[in-house]
Amino acid sequence: MSKRYSIAEARHNLAAIVHELEAQPCIELTRRGEPVAVLLAYDAYHRMQTRGDFWHAYTSFRIAFTNDVGSSEADVWRDLRDRSPGREVNL
Repeated sequence: MSKRYSIAEARHNLAAIVHELEAQPCIELTRRGEPVAVLLAYDAYHRMQTRGDFWHAYTSFRIAFTNDVGSSEADVWRDLRDRSPGREVNL
């Protein structure tokens, strides 16, 4: 669980809070007891920024998955759907 400070406490103790962020990834700021913001350690922020977008992560996953399976994408999805013509319907 992250530590919490009110905005007023954070304003008065900013230097100490920044030092605390070196030991933990985030600190919550509250207003009237409700969380309103988060202070992040630079390492945690940097990890979030360098992850990339969804499309990059998805294509990386597909490349890794295809390489692990050792087959083409068509082979992986071939039996996913039943290709039978289905049942007859009387209208």
